[in-house]
Amino acid sequence: MTKIDILSLIQSRYHTFTNTEKKVADYILENIKDVIYMSITDLADACNVGESSVFRFCKTLKLRGYQEFKIALAHNTSLEDEMPQLSSKITMQDTIEELSSKILTANVNALTETHNQININDVSNAVEMIIKANRIHFFGVGASLMTALEAKNKFMRITNKTECTIDSHLQIMSASLMTKDEIAVLISYSGSTKDIIQVAKVVKERGAKIISITRFAKSPLTSYSDITLLCGSNEGPLQGGSLSAKISQLYLLDLLYAEYFKRTKKESSINKESTANAVIEKML
Repeated sequence: MTKIDILSLIQSRYHTFTNTEKKVADYILENIKDVIYMSITDLADACNVGESSVFRFCKTLKLRGYQEFKIALAHNTSLEDEMPQLSSKITMQDTIEELSSKILTANVNALTETHNQININDVSNAVEMIIKANRIHFFGVGASLMTALEAKNKFMRITNKTECTIDSHLQIMSASLMTKDEIAVLISYSGSTKDIIQVAKVVKERGAKIISITRFAKSPLTSYSDITLLCGSNEGPLQGGSLSAKISQLYLLDLLYAEYFKRTKKESSINKESTANAVIEKML
């Protein structure tokens, strides 16, 4: 994508905007650095407009959507010596020791924020839903698919009712065959990925329950969710797939796994021993 001076573009076209678009533009110009880390729902709420109005604002700027707008904004706000593709904290002058310290701090902060946002009742209810479900489907696309596969790998060691489909077409087909006795765990940092939202919509239509693991309490995904678990990592639009975001998602999944194991200790212990023995000959 060609770099766009998005702030100059907004200012130059301001007089052509509708009143609603001017509300969005005003908020962006006054809160530039905050907007980079906001979901489309958060921005819409802050401007007191609908998500569709934010999307139309982006289209008025000749952009494909909100994500392209945030990428352009991230380019616009980065300083010459910063590395927005990695983090706003990392600069070209950093030594390896400084990089090591900054990355450690980012990961620790992500885990700490995730821990602080944990709602004990939500976790307890989520585990109970997983236990009662006949089948658990883990869904994700892009970097979040890797997290979904990790969850499948983790849970399949103690239960035989897990699924994780890789291809997005097969995911929506799988969702279309779900029943009310099954559960979908949807993983999406932004909560606004089109494929995941489509899966959530179909799962909901089938009457199955949804647990979402995402960064934003308000997003298109959470509107379909029965339970939302929030991960606490700020990921800029140029930092897609950052490990701090993945680590915070894995932390929540590990919490669900440990509590599931506790509540189903007898069955889970037997299954864990069986799966461990099944691969023992693969080890030296």
